[in-house]
Amino acid sequence: MTTTTNLSIYTRRESEARSYCRSFPTSFQRAKGSELWDAKGNRYIDFLAGCSSLNYGHNDPDMQAALIEHIQSDGITHALDMHTEAKGAFLTAFEEIILKPRGMDHKVMMTGPTGTNAVEAAIKLARKVTGRKNIISFTNGFHGMTLGALSLTGNAGKRAGAGTDLDGVTHMPFEGSLGDVDTLALIEQMLANPSSGIDAPAAFIFEPVQGEGGLNAASDAWMQGIAQLAKEHGALLIADDIQAGCGRTGSFFSFEKAGIDPDLIPMAKSFGGMGLPFAALLVKPRLDIWKPAEHNGTFRGNTHAFVTARVALEKFWKTDDFQRDLAEKALQLTSGLQAVADMIPGATLKGRGLMQGVDVGSGDLATEICARCFDKGLIIETSGAGDEVVKVLAPLTTSSALLREGLVILLAATEETTKTTRMAAE
Repeated sequence: MTTTTNLSIYTRRESEARSYCRSFPTSFQRAKGSELWDAKGNRYIDFLAGCSSLNYGHNDPDMQAALIEHIQSDGITHALDMHTEAKGAFLTAFEEIILKPRGMDHKVMMTGPTGTNAVEAAIKLARKVTGRKNIISFTNGFHGMTLGALSLTGNAGKRAGAGTDLDGVTHMPFEGSLGDVDTLALIEQMLANPSSGIDAPAAFIFEPVQGEGGLNAASDAWMQGIAQLAKEHGALLIADDIQAGCGRTGSFFSFEKAGIDPDLIPMAKSFGGMGLPFAALLVKPRLDIWKPAEHNGTFRGNTHAFVTARVALEKFWKTDDFQRDLAEKALQLTSGLQAVADMIPGATLKGRGLMQGVDVGSGDLATEICARCFDKGLIIETSGAGDEVVKVLAPLTTSSALLREGLVILLAATEETTKTTRMAAE
């Protein structure tokens, strides 16, 4: 396949809202596993994976084959929320492979096709169930770009795009956001004080690992504490597992090790298996008080994604083998990133599992490192309030050899960047 696309078409016709393409100025043509190739034949290792939408890599052969078979046999493409064989097969697999082994009884609410739709449904349902308005979210959190989800989000730049007031939310400090301050104790004191000015919450919503916020990972104790506060105050517990879920932190749900039992769990990104749009809200049965069509959407449930999502569950999660492999790769990633951190005074490791990065202390430095990585054939991005974290979100299926190759590129790019920075300062 050849292309004659001139990159000027994007600046001429695509909205200024485009973002990732500004960091990776080339036209990608094909992808497989953890690798991408552009129209000129240049190869890139993918350490971004669609912002964790491609946990199982590009074009997994089994998912690809199942999807092709579904399409070629005139399988349903769009069905609103009608029953289909594809949906039934996915729900059965999800029940048997994920929910039952974890002692979970959540129902699956199909929402619009992206994560922010699942978050919107969660906060609407929390307010409907409790009769309260206030949602407690956390500093550096990111939950989506539609107005309700954006009101929960901390990032000033993203909030600025709303063009209107974003209310109904109290922002509390995430673990570690105030240095040595015990934020859990602080939140507890604020809620216990009848003169704090904080309205009784309908829900607490948090990310077990804050993806866009800089890979801030909540401890088990902190998550357990928030769960207890929600229970004490009659609020629902919402664990946003959109980016951190589907194995990204080492287990299917990123909160499993903490032993908490969230009332509502927004899911998206890799939930569809191979990057097809699919978002859902997991809801405890007693909270499923929706009236028919009280919350809906034309694309609530992507039938093609049901096919690939089912294959992903059956292929990767029926046994513990995949999870054990993730633990080994996480150690490899930690070791490689520590070598990067050791080159930069004050740099620290962030995150956990295969959702790790290096806080280099400067957005300019992190951006320059990522730019040099791209020049060397590695796709990697930044995160954090000031883009100060170089973030690795490689597909979970990345081989140890390819993971090592990508880390070597990252180390070389860091070495070049720090050397240039030192020379400029002298």
